[in-house]
Amino acid sequence: MSATGAAAASHILGPVDQVPLGEGRAFAVDGEQVAVFRLRDGTVRALAAVCPHRGGPIADGTIDRQQVICPLHQHAFDLTSGCSTTGAEPLQAYRVSVDGEQNLVLETGGV
Repeated sequence: MSATGAAAASHILGPVDQVPLGEGRAFAVDGEQVAVFRLRDGTVRALAAVCPHRGGPIADGTIDRQQVICPLHQHAFDLTSGCSTTGAEPLQAYRVSVDGEQNLVLETGGV
């Protein structure tokens, strides 16, 4: 259980290949939109999918190894922490991994 009392939960999002290298995709998880990114080195990251500035689609943003840039107004967010590097409110960061069967596994609550 986390400090807020929420138990951690694992969600299998499906095959990692549904997120092309160097891109992001949005998934609905427990009523929330989560953007999952697959970096060019094959690692994965996950953040809340809606920009706090004006609701931009974070999964459609441009990524590099460290940040994603919102496609609407160019706010940048760290892919690991969700912290903005341009002054916007931070995004929720999630733990995400690839299991032995090559499925994306997202951890919610208790993170």
